Amino acid sequence: MKNVLITGASSGIGEATARRLAADGHRVFLGARRGERLERLAEEIRAAGGQVGYRRLDVTDAADMRAFVAAASAGGHRVDVLVNNAGVMPLSPMEALLTEEWDRMIDVNVRGVLHGIAAVLPRMRRQGGGHLVNVASIGAHEVVPTAAVYCATKFAVRAISEGLRQESAGDIRVTLVSPGVTESELADSITDQNAREAMLAYRAVALPASAIADAIAYAVAQPAEVDVNEIIVRPAAGAQ
Repeated sequence: MKNVLITGASSGIGEATARRLAADGHRVFLGARRGERLERLAEEIRAAGGQVGYRRLDVTDAADMRAFVAAASAGGHRVDVLVNNAGVMPLSPMEALLTEEWDRMIDVNVRGVLHGIAAVLPRMRRQGGGHLVNVASIGAHEVVPTAAVYCATKFAVRAISEGLRQESAGDIRVTLVSPGVTESELADSITDQNAREAMLAYRAVALPASAIADAIAYAVAQPAEVDVNEIIVRPAAGAQ
């Protein structure tokens, strides 16, 4: 059994990952901004026989992330795995100049991941190992119209993950998971009407969030000497 911390756990990939890893026998500790959803999810996981804790979390606040990790490790629990899953995706063309939305993507998608790494890395070093799972996107590998800033943040997560992997060889495992179009609430944050309509068509062949949870579970389940560095999961019915 591992102690697995999951950010962005109140819906989508984070929720599906929490359910899957709890069902696999791991203790999960959940973080997200929507505390009431975390409470409901935790109750359902417990009812199914899983071990779970939770704490409201804003990944853009480094101190809050440190407090989240401290709460997850209270009582002597190790920090075995951190799934950096929290993300936002308010797509828009560059000329729309939605700079506040650009800032929000940078804060959540990049700084949030860095805050997570900074909060767990010293603990993992002290305990002699650990596993960082960073959820990126197919947007970490290609750029499409309306997604320039979003893809930039995911390219950054990919670069951060690879750099950390190279620095941590033999000690801490690092996995980058890049989902193609997946069922989630990410598209709800799109305020640009044209981008929102385009996303409706794009998501017609979306994967269930459980497919990404299965990929994360596979990486987590590998023995300590096996580091699954990168997983790309796309719908079979779509190009992306």
